[in-house]
Amino acid sequence: MSKTNRRQFLKRSLAAGTAFAFCSAASSRRVLGANNRLRIAVAGVNGRGGSHISGWMGQDNVEIAYIIDPDEKVLERRLKDVAKKANGKYTPKAVKDVRKALEDKNLDAISIATPNHWHSLMTIWAAQAGKHVYVEKPMSHDVMEGRVAVEAQKKYGVVIQHGTQRRSDAGNAGLHDLIRSRKFGKMKISYGYCCKPRDGIGFKSPSPPPSNLDWNLWRGPAVIDQYHGNYVHYNWHWFWETGNGDMNNQGTHQLDMAYWALDKGLTHPIRAMALGGRFLWKDQGETPNTMFGMAEYPNGQWVFFNVRNVNYKGYQRQVENEYYFEDGGKIIRNRYYPKGSNEGQKFDIPRGKVTPGGNWGSFIAACRAGDPKMANGNAQDAHRGCVLGHLMNNSYRLGKSVPFNAKAGRFGDNKDAYEHFMKLHEVMSKGVGLPEDGTNYTVGPWLTFDPKTERHTGEFAKEANELLKDPNRRGFQVPDAAKV
Repeated sequence: MSKTNRRQFLKRSLAAGTAFAFCSAASSRRVLGANNRLRIAVAGVNGRGGSHISGWMGQDNVEIAYIIDPDEKVLERRLKDVAKKANGKYTPKAVKDVRKALEDKNLDAISIATPNHWHSLMTIWAAQAGKHVYVEKPMSHDVMEGRVAVEAQKKYGVVIQHGTQRRSDAGNAGLHDLIRSRKFGKMKISYGYCCKPRDGIGFKSPSPPPSNLDWNLWRGPAVIDQYHGNYVHYNWHWFWETGNGDMNNQGTHQLDMAYWALDKGLTHPIRAMALGGRFLWKDQGETPNTMFGMAEYPNGQWVFFNVRNVNYKGYQRQVENEYYFEDGGKIIRNRYYPKGSNEGQKFDIPRGKVTPGGNWGSFIAACRAGDPKMANGNAQDAHRGCVLGHLMNNSYRLGKSVPFNAKAGRFGDNKDAYEHFMKLHEVMSKGVGLPEDGTNYTVGPWLTFDPKTERHTGEFAKEANELLKDPNRRGFQVPDAAKV
């Protein structure tokens, strides 16, 4: 595609809201010059995007070429901030639409910190344009678009690094090497916690969007008819059309750690389920503030996950991972507890292999080398960790209301699941003080899953497969994996 034709195509796509694609990443990708300067665009700059800007500005010879946001006030504020910090070295351009930045043949990479529903589509568009991608967690808002992002990386050969900073920690890499080597025996359960105190969000009535917000671009692929103030700028996390709850928000970090500790070669679970609820707050949010999820892999290993956001006196904050072994031993907070022992033992954790430089520096190094393998948290690993959370969330979304008591879980003879569910139940009943009378859990069904086809099978397959892909608005469709 010539420069003139590409420019005309972009203008038509922006005007008509049609799908955006480049025909050749190889012809679009810029070869870094002698000065090795890397030009990067940051999309979504109100919240986490500010950390992205600071992270990139802290790297040598990196230029913030674009800041991108559909909110004019946010753009204006960030533009002034970046210009001041750049101190005359460069002046970024401020645009509302990511496609305008991707048209720039001199742009090397894009850094995505938008709401979740935009993550995959921007990643795919950027790969098609030959740009490297740093994408915040979760890389995907649903299972199928995550697969398309993986295929886009394969086809166009760009670097894609997931915003799971723990992947850049050599200590974490070394710990998981030890676990996978069977130093402690075979791991039975890899357990993640996302227990951060949060509050309800109240209710916001439908209203016209503020004049400073381009509502069409903010929605992008998400099918949302009516604006309300709880979407912008943070509480979109707690609505299914735009977010994934804390399971695939903060929890993505711990889900990724949990997956990382499993035996090598595993891709996805063969079944998953979850139960929980949105207790006490009685607000507009949809996602659970309390959840216990579990997933089984083909080799018999399990991932358990605990979301607990309701605050109370004596609340125990837990944003961490634990590892349980078949012989009864366990690792909690980097101490090993033999079976039956309450005394944790320190053990040496070797430094594992990661690309140095932390999450920001490692990405820049990978871009300069043009080597996707250098990414700490590549597209494939990102997809597998995200799918784990999506399947648990989807079980919850298909759940039914049952009485709030110790019999709520449907764990069969899985004593480990019952034990850990009961720990959560005791917190909610005795700590939070939820009464059995008038309180209910939402209990999801067991969803069986084929790791190869990434489709559900068996009972509930029809309903569950419908949740594998969100509908998209015209002009913002995620392409089929075979056509990316």
